[in-house]
Amino acid sequence: MVLGAWIGYRWLAERYSVSPVQAFRMDSQIAKARSTEHVEGVIHEYYPPAFKPEDNFIDHITFALKREGIHLEFLARLFKSVPVIEIEHWVNTEPSGQYARRTGFFYEWLTGQALNFGGVTVGNYVDAIDADLYFTATRPDNNQRWRVRDNLPGNRDYCPIIYRSELVKSAESYDCNQRLQALEAEYGQDLIMRSAVWLTIKESQASFKIEHEDKHTDRIKRFATVMEKHCGQIQNPLEASSLTALQNEILGSKSTRYGLRKSPVFVGENNLDALTMVHYIAPHWDDTDSMLAGLSTFSNRTAGKSAIIRAAVLSFGFVYIHPMSDGNGRISRFLINDSLRRDHAIPAPFILPISATIISSANNRFGYDQILEVLSKPFMQHYQDQYYFGSQIKAADEVEYNFYFKAYADACAVWRYPDLTAHSEYLLQILDQTINQEMPKEARYLRSIRMTRARIKEVIEGPDSDIDRIIRSIRDSHGKISNKLLKEFPMLNEVDVGSEIIKIVQEELMSLSEMIY
Repeated sequence: MVLGAWIGYRWLAERYSVSPVQAFRMDSQIAKARSTEHVEGVIHEYYPPAFKPEDNFIDHITFALKREGIHLEFLARLFKSVPVIEIEHWVNTEPSGQYARRTGFFYEWLTGQALNFGGVTVGNYVDAIDADLYFTATRPDNNQRWRVRDNLPGNRDYCPIIYRSELVKSAESYDCNQRLQALEAEYGQDLIMRSAVWLTIKESQASFKIEHEDKHTDRIKRFATVMEKHCGQIQNPLEASSLTALQNEILGSKSTRYGLRKSPVFVGENNLDALTMVHYIAPHWDDTDSMLAGLSTFSNRTAGKSAIIRAAVLSFGFVYIHPMSDGNGRISRFLINDSLRRDHAIPAPFILPISATIISSANNRFGYDQILEVLSKPFMQHYQDQYYFGSQIKAADEVEYNFYFKAYADACAVWRYPDLTAHSEYLLQILDQTINQEMPKEARYLRSIRMTRARIKEVIEGPDSDIDRIIRSIRDSHGKISNKLLKEFPMLNEVDVGSEIIKIVQEELMSLSEMIY
């Protein structure tokens, strides 16, 4: 007996030379005594020698399914390496065994190939995955052949895994509406509704800043209009026609690329030596349609469950599939508010400024990059020698490219079965910060503007637009009245008038200088 020997998924990985891109959330090995360690998000389980399975496929897959949860990417790869006769012999020998049934079910579900097996005729139905541990479908489908309840949240073409960590459980119980009602009680419905209009613009502007493209006013206004007009209004935003319509409105009439892509795409940058750094490679264009359809199936199968987790999967799932020729990032962030609105988690006309929260601090901005790297970083480490730049050719969508990836088929198991647990946790934290910090900050700012405007009108008369221009100018001039402002409003030359207005602006607004206008 070798202490430290792997058991379960790790044993299977070594025995069949299978290396998943996404790390195991849990691993198990033999030790002197039973214990558990949590290290950097991985659960290490130690079992005494009495727990060691026999060195065969059946005993170790049984141990894994019983004690280590589910890892769809790994199973998809494993079933390509395990002789099918071993699985067929097992399920025919133990047709009523729950782990044999689940293994047979997963084999056929993942591979699309039928086993030489007559079907289960007796016994209770068992869940495909443990609903206490994973985010599952709202209404499972009974697979009569295996007497397995298919409660997976997606289908073979796209099925994310979300482990029900403590943060994910918090997301499941998080009530956005209740928190928005609390804001209305504190600041008043009128003020909160007025802030909703500005928050739409703010979200649009911030979305471009994430992509380092925040200097184009027309593009920002276009995206804000799309957010205001379409959030919660599209029956299925993942359909090709819906995506194309959204893309056209977001990009406007002067884009060089429209529609679903028919060419390779990668996320990267050039360094000072003109070398291209590749940070992520998107799926083959021939697979994006089925993956989008699978993502849509996830939306249908989980309807009525946690709005936050659903929004996280739709947004991050979309950005990893990267199906459009352009505008993927903006559409993915549109999908957050759209999904929350369609799930009635937030009422119209609210647009939660999620992007504004992401860029509100260096830590938040870095956190967004880090969450994308949860999948992209191990992906690139695994496939670092599988891409190259070669001859320039033109694709079916008229895009000229010289980027080639040699492992599209192998990588499908990653793209189709991503673990989006961390992404769901991240969206909860950003959404909570948005509602409890960014939105109150905006409400306080608007309330302060209103109070400042009212006090200034006790000194001078004028329409709100003129008073607001005076406030902005004094604020931007650090408490001074500019010559331009004096020419426009000569009454400010009067000492008592000018000094009093400066005092009002300083008292009401300077304490809020940390807020973004």
